Amino acid sequence: MEGRKAAYKEDRLRRTNRLSLMLNNREMKALGIYCSRYRVKNKSEFMRETIMRAILKRFEEEHPTLWEENDPSLFNQNVSR
Repeated sequence: MEGRKAAYKEDRLRRTNRLSLMLNNREMKALGIYCSRYRVKNKSEFMRETIMRAILKRFEEEHPTLWEENDPSLFNQNVSR
C-alpha cells in the first residue's frame, strides 16, 4: 500500500510544464557571476526556487483578512497595488 502512495506522490510532483525565459546579455552575465560566486550548480533549480519564493512571499503579504470584501482566492485578478 505504501508503495502506491509514494508512486502517486512522485507522479503528482513530476515537473511536466516547460517555461522559457529570455535574458539580455547583461542579465545573463549577472546570473553567471552570481552562480559562480555562490556556487549554484543547478540554474534551473535556482530560478524555480527564486521565482516560487517571490510568489509565495507576495501571497503571504496579500493574504485575505476576515473583513475583505472580495471572495479570497490566490488567483483573484482584482489585486490592489
